[in-house]
Formats: sequence, C-alpha cells, structure tokens
Amino acid sequence: MIKLKRIYFLLMIVMMMWGFNVSAIKILVSNIDPILLTSVRIFTAGIAVLAILAFMKMLRLPTKKEAWIIFYISIFNVIAHHSFMALGLLYTSGVNAGLIVGMGPLLTMVLSTILLSKKVTFFKSFGFLLGFIGVIATTLTGAGGMTAVSIGDVMVFISIAVQAFSFILISKMNPELDPRLLTGYMMVLGSIFIFVISMMVETDPGQITQLFDVKLMLIFLFSALICTAFGHMVYNFAIQQVGPAESAIFINFNTFFALVGAALFLNERIMASHIAGLLLIVCGVLIGTGAFEYIVGRRRARSA
Repeated sequence: MIKLKRIYFLLMIVMMMWGFNVSAIKILVSNIDPILLTSVRIFTAGIAVLAILAFMKMLRLPTKKEAWIIFYISIFNVIAHHSFMALGLLYTSGVNAGLIVGMGPLLTMVLSTILLSKKVTFFKSFGFLLGFIGVIATTLTGAGGMTAVSIGDVMVFISIAVQAFSFILISKMNPELDPRLLTGYMMVLGSIFIFVISMMVETDPGQITQLFDVKLMLIFLFSALICTAFGHMVYNFAIQQVGPAESAIFINFNTFFALVGAALFLNERIMASHIAGLLLIVCGVLIGTGAFEYIVGRRRARSA
C-alpha cells in the first residue's frame, strides 16, 4: 500500500499540473493556432522525455515489434486524442467540453470491464458516479446551461474515447517496453503527424515565432516540459502499475485544478458550488480507487 500511496500522490501532482495547464494553453492559443501549438508542444515534450531517459541510461532504440506498438498506441493517445480535442474546442462551449472530459474515467472503466474482463465493484462504480457528478456540478457553475450537441461536442467525445482506449492498450503493453520510453517515442512520432495535419488546414507555421516573447516562452516551457513531458511519463507509468480505471478516476481532479488555475492566472471567480463539486470529486476518488474499501477492511481486520 505504501507504493500505491506514492503513485496516488504523484497522480495528484500530475492532475494539478494538467489543471493549471488549461490556463497556460488558453493563453498560448490566443496567440498561436491550436493544432500547430499542440504539435510543437508535444514534440518539445517528447524530446525532453527522451533526454531524461538518456540521462537515466534508460534510452534505447525500440525493436521492430515495439516500434509497431509505439505507432499503434500513438495513433490513439497522441494523434487522434490531441487533434480531435484541438478541433473540438473551436466548435463547442467550455461547459460542454468540461462535461465530456469528465466522462473520461467512466469510459475507461467501461472499456476496462469490456476489454480486460475486469470486475468493477459496487463501491468503485459508485465512486466513478460521484466523481462525474462532481465534475458536472463544478463545470456548470456560472454557465447558462448546456447547449445543443454540436460537431465540437462529438469531436471532444471522440478525443476522450480514443484516449480511454489508449489507456487500455498501454495497460496490455509488453512489459519489456518501459511506459516512460513509450511516452517519449509516442510524443515525438505523434507530434510530427499533428504538424502535418496543421499544415493541411493551412496553418501559417510563422505563428510559432510568437514564442520568442519571454512570457509566452516561459508559459510554453511550463506546459511542454512540466505538464506534458513529466505529467505523461508519470501517468503512463501509473497505468501499468495500478491499472487504467484506477488511474483514470484521478482525471476528475482536472476540473477542480483547472478552476483554481483560472482563478490564480486568469482572475476568474471560484464559487461555493465549486467547493461542493470538489467534495464530490474527492469522495469519488477515495471510493473509486478502492481506498475506502481498503480502510474499512483494515479496520475490520484490527477489530477482529
């Protein structure tokens, strides 16, 4: 359980960084095309991951079989996920996008049950439901309600669905291929394809010179190196250690930390209903990860 505590703590740090990353990207995309920015950000993160692994003497060339695994998973985890997300956010509201992203853990749980034949207890199902309700309560605060389903909603849903599927693939991956090595190669390969996509939609690559501004460069480095490189290394490692469903439930914290980041960096307000949503999310994570069952079981064992 000590090892699990460390992994859960690291997952919380990652969720905080990913939440703050929403504010960082919001600032960046106001100056640079979203898809072009995504390709450069992911490429930078991928190179950083490979550099870290080289320093740790873990870097090696993948075998032919592993190269196919990297390409296959990157289609879903990087190319499809980030491309559909970037495009979807152009055509849907933040409220709808937030709700759909909050469905990620539920989709991962369903896919884990179907594809991995994984048993999901009543407590875990209840935890996932609580977390999703918390995301809804947090995201809808201050909004005028949900709008009609748009093409953007569909794109964001596809983005989350293919990401959930990629988590299943990572959990079933050959154990000889370290998930951190997978992360680096996957990001570099995927970013190249996303860059090609950005050129196909007539993006001006000269926009990237906006990053020469000191403030934008610092925000970009935070997003690429800390949030994307370090964050995905830890998250993909956690998937293999504790499972895709247990890792995915922490994604519910993204909504809360995104709100905290918006308040700190974008001067947006946090209301009482946000706090209520947070409490539901926390309860959902404790129950959904099995932590609640573990605590109850340990107390019963002590009293026996």
